[in-house]
Amino acid sequence: MAAAKDFNALLLTFVQDIYYAERQILKALPKMAKAAANEDLKDAFTHHREETQGQVERLQKVFDALGKRARGVTCEAINGLIEEGEEVIEEFPEGSVRDAGLAACAQAIEHYEIARYGSLIAWAKTAGQKEIVSLLEETLAEEKQADTLLNQLSNKAINRQAFEQAA
Repeated sequence: MAAAKDFNALLLTFVQDIYYAERQILKALPKMAKAAANEDLKDAFTHHREETQGQVERLQKVFDALGKRARGVTCEAINGLIEEGEEVIEEFPEGSVRDAGLAACAQAIEHYEIARYGSLIAWAKTAGQKEIVSLLEETLAEEKQADTLLNQLSNKAINRQAFEQAA
């Protein structure tokens, strides 16, 4: 019985981690959108902020399913990734070079989220938490879609424009 409690505690800790992360991302996305010059990138950040609000709401349902109060625990990883984006905004003038940096920073955040949600889904499946699995899979699909969009935007125009601006 102790092993099950430890496993549930691990699941809860990581849910608290991603809850904190999503709430920090909600704060960061408007800054990233404002700093982006490329309209498609700006729109991607704005759209993903709306999705992220829904993700926070789904995480609140996960807490309910676990019988716990929704609260985050500081996630130093997401703080560092967001700080990298802030450094790009501060260190590079508005334009395509900054946009390339912002897209790369946003993808790093998406990759962190994809990794976290993947682990949480596997653990929730193991624990037989079907409701939690369903909620988290919806969010994971959105994170993967956001990553794909950022990759497409970067490869379609942003990276080329940044290279040409630097040349």
